[in-house]
Amino acid sequence: MDRLVKAELKEVELHFHKNQKCFTSFKLTNLMHTMSVAVSLTTTNPSTFSINKPLSVIPPLSSSSYTLHLSNMNQPPLSDPADVITVRTSMLPTGKASTDDLRRLFNKPGPHVFRDAVITVTLVGPTVAEYIISNYDSVETRNLFSKAISACEKSHLTNLLKPAVESGQLDYVAELIAAGGDASLTDSNGRSLIPSAIRTGKLDVLKLLVASGSRINDSVDFVLHEAAVLDRIDIVKFLLEIFADKLDVNSTNTESKTPIHVAAMEGHVSVIEFLVSIGANPNAVDSQKWTPLHHAASRNQLKAVEFLLENSDVKYAKELNGKTAFELAEERNHTRLFGLLRWGDALLRAARVDDVHALKRCLAEGAEVNRKDQNGWTPLHWASFKGRIKSVKILLEHGAEVDSVDDAGYTPLHCAAEAGHLQVALVLIAHGGCQTNLKTFQHVSPIGSFQKHVSQSLHYSKKSETIA
Repeated sequence: MDRLVKAELKEVELHFHKNQKCFTSFKLTNLMHTMSVAVSLTTTNPSTFSINKPLSVIPPLSSSSYTLHLSNMNQPPLSDPADVITVRTSMLPTGKASTDDLRRLFNKPGPHVFRDAVITVTLVGPTVAEYIISNYDSVETRNLFSKAISACEKSHLTNLLKPAVESGQLDYVAELIAAGGDASLTDSNGRSLIPSAIRTGKLDVLKLLVASGSRINDSVDFVLHEAAVLDRIDIVKFLLEIFADKLDVNSTNTESKTPIHVAAMEGHVSVIEFLVSIGANPNAVDSQKWTPLHHAASRNQLKAVEFLLENSDVKYAKELNGKTAFELAEERNHTRLFGLLRWGDALLRAARVDDVHALKRCLAEGAEVNRKDQNGWTPLHWASFKGRIKSVKILLEHGAEVDSVDDAGYTPLHCAAEAGHLQVALVLIAHGGCQTNLKTFQHVSPIGSFQKHVSQSLHYSKKSETIA
């Protein structure tokens, strides 16, 4: 004899509801034609699961129903392996027995007790599915999740999409959509699921949503801002490819910030550079009149500050409270930005007016000795043009490039020659300022005797280098 009773199901589904009593029923049938059967039901987790008739008697060829109860809980008691109900049986010739008699019968081991069935307990419903999404990797619980959502209505499946997308688990999102979840879901403010997908950084989830009908409303979704925060050029490119007609690279969020603003805050230079290359405005101001440079400076984002200085013209722009980017950096003690945002300017001024004290202070504070102004002039260009020989010497001692060229191709030696400063020109030549093309140099200098003197110095210097 294989067994005395037959379980109606190998698996019972229990719909879980948070902090509520939950229960489900199942049935056992006596397979004996002439003899009653005693039944003992136990669970692997009796503190959580209980059965209304743990000990019972089933008459011949009859069936009996049982109820599995789950204690009030605020989260589903998932376990691996799953909880089960174990069905043990024994023949009962008398047909009747008290509870104590049945307890003694099953407490006494021996061949009279059969293990007829093991019934798996499966927790189902949207609460279970959401708990799995929040607490388990999709690979680990793929089967549990599939069973949990099998008892969900379409509205439940759709509502579960948001936490599934936020989890970044492609499998969960794919299963919900395949089961009937609506990817075009929007919240009460009209926001789609796409921003949530972007925030996870999972391009595959984003692509699945778009392929399944999800669409943006960029007046509330701000998808380029979301991608810019993450430094994800690949996501920016995908969005622009799919939603080209709905996206503006200069779109603003609720604070009037553009995608470049938020990228500058995070120091994401690659995103800033890409956005600028496709038409984004690096000079844009937000609701507080902060430019991207203001944000980068306030957050001590050195590389972003460098790029924005080179690609915008808002170095001295003032925000709503009248502060420049330098002043924001200064009040936050971001000293490494001082040279870029101000000391560089102070250095240029000191070189122009031959303020040796200020010149040394700027260099000590970290000003870049070879940083160029808007025309490509370095401090050495200015000092040479103005004939500031003390400044020229200090700059050269601190590593100034003697042959640096400006936007027009002029070197400091050209500047000294053009302005007629012979002594400065000779100092520059002595420091290696001989790389200038002699013919070009002769065209620049308008003063005959001076030109001849400097040209001869250049000639002898070049000749000496050749002999050496």
